[in-house]
Amino acid sequence: MNPHHTMDTIAAFIRVRISESGTSGAVIGLSGGIDSAVVAYLAVAAVGSENVLAIMLPVQELTPGYDTDDAVSVANRLGIEYRVIEVGDVLRGFSDLIPEYDPGAVVASGNLTARIRMCVLYYYANLMNRLVIGTGNRTELLLGYATKHGDAGVDIEPIGDLYKTEVFELAGFLGVPERIIRKAPSARLWAGQTDEGELGMRYSDIDRILRMLVDEQLSADEIEAQGVPGDAVRRLTNLIRISVHKRHPPQNAVVRDCGGDRNNNV
Repeated sequence: MNPHHTMDTIAAFIRVRISESGTSGAVIGLSGGIDSAVVAYLAVAAVGSENVLAIMLPVQELTPGYDTDDAVSVANRLGIEYRVIEVGDVLRGFSDLIPEYDPGAVVASGNLTARIRMCVLYYYANLMNRLVIGTGNRTELLLGYATKHGDAGVDIEPIGDLYKTEVFELAGFLGVPERIIRKAPSARLWAGQTDEGELGMRYSDIDRILRMLVDEQLSADEIEAQGVPGDAVRRLTNLIRISVHKRHPPQNAVVRDCGGDRNNNV
């Protein structure tokens, strides 16, 4: 990866998309993690610090204080305006409202948290006539490792073509604080959650396999022939397959005969 070219390309992408949309800037959920930090740096490069708002959305019981401190540190380094909004009360409000709410269903509760955060980001985006800038990377998007209408509920994904390992590389080039780069990636959706722990593999191994599967279009057998464990290839292939719906707009059934193929409902 050429970091100079990558930075310039992504900054231009952000700038053009904001201009085309007729909006006046960017709203970013700044978590204290590497992805959102990189996107914040790129957004400032694209439209200037005065046109970027960072919002930290911790949950008191889940979000370590150092995450918020790191996010605030990035905002201060970049000179961007920010808000810290604790959303635990909203989550507890949902738990009181939903009769079947199960605190032990960590995935369902985690996705609910992500969707609450999305609502806050869009409130500010609507209020200020701005775009919500996503922080998802290529690795996560390919694997469906994102919450539909949560962290995947954004207007643009500036780093959506960068594998996670490339995000680490770009972070070093941009000058993201080393403390953030070294931190174990985590969405902080439940206690003790880490991305690599949940995925069951290191990002370096995941990205190596994804490059062969997606970029090089190698078959599972060809990848295994290069010494990659078959169960790892099958796991990632399955995650790509079952998460297709997350990467596309909702599909509709075709009921009108317009002279085309009537069998495209499958």
